[in-house]
Amino acid sequence: MHTLRIAQPAALVAALLLLTGRLAADVVETKSGARIVGTITKIEGGTVAMKTDYAGDLAIKQSEVVAIDTDGPVSVRLASGTTLAGKITTQDGAVKIAGADGELSTKVEKVATTWAVGSEDPRVTELKKASERHWAYEVALDVTGKTGNKEQIGTAVSAKAEMKTARDTLGFYTAYDRQVVDQTKSADQFKAGVDYQNNFAGRTSWYVRDEGGFDRVKEIDVYDIAAAGLGYDFIKKPEHTLTGRAGLSFRYEDYTNPAQTNLKSTGLDLGFKHEWTFANSKLVNTIDFVPSFDDFSNFRLAHETSYELPIVAPFWKLRVGIANDYNSRPGPGIEKLDTTYFTRLVLTWQ
Repeated sequence: MHTLRIAQPAALVAALLLLTGRLAADVVETKSGARIVGTITKIEGGTVAMKTDYAGDLAIKQSEVVAIDTDGPVSVRLASGTTLAGKITTQDGAVKIAGADGELSTKVEKVATTWAVGSEDPRVTELKKASERHWAYEVALDVTGKTGNKEQIGTAVSAKAEMKTARDTLGFYTAYDRQVVDQTKSADQFKAGVDYQNNFAGRTSWYVRDEGGFDRVKEIDVYDIAAAGLGYDFIKKPEHTLTGRAGLSFRYEDYTNPAQTNLKSTGLDLGFKHEWTFANSKLVNTIDFVPSFDDFSNFRLAHETSYELPIVAPFWKLRVGIANDYNSRPGPGIEKLDTTYFTRLVLTWQ
């Protein structure tokens, strides 16, 4: 008798605990009649994310959901921007959010985002990240030399500073390249520029850029290319991006040789920039094409492909690549295409 009396309360407690465990859960019901029991981790972007013991993590289309009931309070932001923290229940198709600040009645499709009570609104977090500005810097050096049948010495140095956020990118850059073979210059050029891009709508951006400098081997005393236009991200991933640009440009070139007419021309500005970051290396491709409206056969084409590997420490890198600079209307006796192969030591820091 004593054994029976002890076992009955124990069985009752076990049953109550089991029932409580089943009740202590969130419930989502769909149009098809499915009743999914688990924990709602978040509602965002038209998807209800749930964690279940029997099916793992689930992503349910919010458009298919007809009822939501939570075991405890959650923070809710509606499509209108109204926020309220409270327990969610559904009665006769109406979603009710009841909390310390009152009760609100809405519809399932009006729920824009949910998050844990006491945590920060994901929109606020996203805006903070978008407004965070940090600078990244790099300096690159390439020195080559040769003696014997020919005497050759070359120096190339470049520097870049880039400020990047989720919403925009501002970059400054400069480079100087000087190559001498048997006391004759084969390269003597300098450039400096600025590039700003604003990602104002998803994959779409607008940009402005300006680059100026000189090229004494090509007998260009001063050149400048200013451009502005729109960009589009064909690929937009944290580790892989491909951006195309199209805009208008103004190109100016002042030549040393009086026989060569100085250039002042408006035209197009077309380009692509491709970056692919791997586990411990990076591939970068850039193309800029600037044809003149007056004569489309008069254009400037610049291309560079580089591959970068870390060495010794993460902030020291080795960069190898090829660069092409094509001017369709060079001065007398000047080649149209200059091709440079390079291996550079790069120092980066933030």
